[in-house]
Amino acid sequence: MTETIIAFSRYFIVLLFGTAVAVNFAGMKRTRKNCIAAGCLTVVLFISQVACLNAWGMELTVKLYPLLSHLPIAVFIVVYLKRPWMISLTSVFASFLCCQPPRWIGTALGEVFGSVSVNHVGYIAAAFLIYLFLRKYAMEPVRHMIERSTSSCLLFGAMPAFYYLCEYAFSVYTNFMYSGARVAVQFMPFLTSTFYFVFVLLYYTETQKQANIQREKDILDSQFKQAQKEFESLRQMQKTAASYRHDMRHHFALLQSMASKGNIEEIKNIFDCPVGLGCYHTRTLL
Repeated sequence: MTETIIAFSRYFIVLLFGTAVAVNFAGMKRTRKNCIAAGCLTVVLFISQVACLNAWGMELTVKLYPLLSHLPIAVFIVVYLKRPWMISLTSVFASFLCCQPPRWIGTALGEVFGSVSVNHVGYIAAAFLIYLFLRKYAMEPVRHMIERSTSSCLLFGAMPAFYYLCEYAFSVYTNFMYSGARVAVQFMPFLTSTFYFVFVLLYYTETQKQANIQREKDILDSQFKQAQKEFESLRQMQKTAASYRHDMRHHFALLQSMASKGNIEEIKNIFDCPVGLGCYHTRTLL
């Protein structure tokens, strides 16, 4: 009885872990409403899996797992969170990939202690710790990467998607991965190395593109700041010119007044003085 409870607890944690990681990768805001919706989805999917397990057995349930779990989560992300299908599927594939470390840790502990229950408990503990790690360090960068552009989303999701397809094609629906054939043994190293170099090339291209965009942005910012300085200088020149025009009108009015009164000598003195009307104003004050 205890082993059964531990086993079903592990299955529920698997589903909860995968759902939580997927919706967080997709950018779900941590509000009460969203958390309740994701929790209800997890419970409904778990009940459907248990019903399928009782009706058809473990083998068929595992083969139907993409339809019982992964597809509903992807639909939830699209319909409820209003995210594009590409981001939704990328989040689900990445979530599936994140489920592998807890599974390996649980398997390793189960082999060491020779107990299936230890396997399940190890998975549960590892899933909890890895989720905390992902939440603190990985979810925000992943969210920014898959939202940045279509090419960035494809670049990030290619490896998880291919791993997902290979896992079900070669481990679930067929026994190719565990057949012991040389091709099967060397398949994962081949897959890992291939995707590593493809990732490096695509990542380099993407970073160069982003660098060019940033460089153009910096140039535009510099030009904008220079234009602001020039506009400010022009505004200051306009103020100075307006001040000069005001002074000139005042000076011409004064000269016109002197001329109408016949003060020709005063006008000559003004023009002979180095500071112009300054001499007249000085004498007036004195």
